[in-house]
Amino acid sequence: DLAVTVMTTFLWLVSTSAWAKALTDIKISTGASIIPQIESCKAPGTTCHFASVTSMGTLNVSVVFGLLNMVLWGGNIWFVYKDTNL
Repeated sequence: DLAVTVMTTFLWLVSTSAWAKALTDIKISTGASIIPQIESCKAPGTTCHFASVTSMGTLNVSVVFGLLNMVLWGGNIWFVYKDTNL
């Protein structure tokens, strides 16, 4: 049980970190910095304006809940350790 709990905690940390990195990449690739890279915006006489991006607040919350879940599993390691006969 102890090994499974430690492994689950580690996997929660890794997966939450990967999701946070992916979310950062999504925000960068859909932000205003993408305008100069669009071919049709480079045409002479064309002006492109960045209006808005859909709110990503719920995605940020999912990262926070992932970290909280990892903390919960990490806290459970102590209790599993106390009940494990080594």
